[in-house]
Amino acid sequence: MAQGLLLLNLGTPDQPTSPAVRRYLREFLSDPRVLDINPVGRAALLNFVILPRRPSQSAEAYRKIWDPERGSPLLFHSQDLARRVAERLGSAWRVELAMRYGRPSIPEGLDRLRQAGVDQLVVFPLFPQYASSSTGSALEAVYRQVAARWNVPSVSVVPAFYDEPGFIEAFAAVGAPVLAARRPEHVLFSFHGLPERHMRKSDDSGRHCLASEHCCDRVDGVNRNCYRAQCHATARALAAALGLGPDQWTVTFQSRLGRTPWIKPYTDLVIPELAAAGVRRLVVFSPAFVADCLETLEEIGIRAREQFTAAGGEELTLVPSLNSTPAWVDAVVGLTLRSAPAEREEA
Repeated sequence: MAQGLLLLNLGTPDQPTSPAVRRYLREFLSDPRVLDINPVGRAALLNFVILPRRPSQSAEAYRKIWDPERGSPLLFHSQDLARRVAERLGSAWRVELAMRYGRPSIPEGLDRLRQAGVDQLVVFPLFPQYASSSTGSALEAVYRQVAARWNVPSVSVVPAFYDEPGFIEAFAAVGAPVLAARRPEHVLFSFHGLPERHMRKSDDSGRHCLASEHCCDRVDGVNRNCYRAQCHATARALAAALGLGPDQWTVTFQSRLGRTPWIKPYTDLVIPELAAAGVRRLVVFSPAFVADCLETLEEIGIRAREQFTAAGGEELTLVPSLNSTPAWVDAVVGLTLRSAPAEREEA
């Protein structure tokens, strides 16, 4: 029985132009799991506030990181990962890459797997920490497409891997040489932000998430689906793997949008505070992303660096993402095989 692996990432515009970014943002921000407000309000916000201005701003940012030969870093790094994972898995597997928004699309990836004779499918959302707006949305789209087909394949899902040893070891392998070379006075673990209401909606008890300053100190049954708690778990595991003491690192959240409260602390507010406190060399990890993209290369690598030096810091260094590094390829292969039906049956 043929086995297939569908690697899922978020997506990217086709070109760093305003029209292409507008198409991408329209699809992305029309998702009710991303803008989880009433449909009328979502349409008004998208069409009258976001789309008239943001595409040109984002296109300018994309142009700063766009590779003249390979295009979007998120896309080509993800393609490299898919190719190297396929080489490792061998001929018994067919590996496809799909994006939740944009191309290559989920329907296209599923079609290619079907044409290759795949009957057992492993779906791998490339989001270390679970969020309804990323993993949840991607899986919903896959389930919808699979359920609509006459021949429905067996589907297994790789769960959130925020503290999986292979993931942590792969990020530590990338980050340790940077720390050794730069010798920073402080380290930031900057994760993508989300509205606070998303944390509360993930809390089935309705009493735990964001109810105290210690609510994310551990992940257990009550907050097992909390994105913020999983981010803190990632940071604790990665700090331990890197040998960082408790006073040497901070968790922050970037990329907030709009005026509603997002999870704190905010990266763009903490960075100048660190510079003002005397930190001269700062290293930043972005462990919510497994491939370098706009949020890592432009938001941290360019804008945050400029912000830090303007506030009195000397050097901000972005740790590259996992991309298609050997340790990450090993981890992806291991997580895939562990989730495959045959592996589970043998276990």
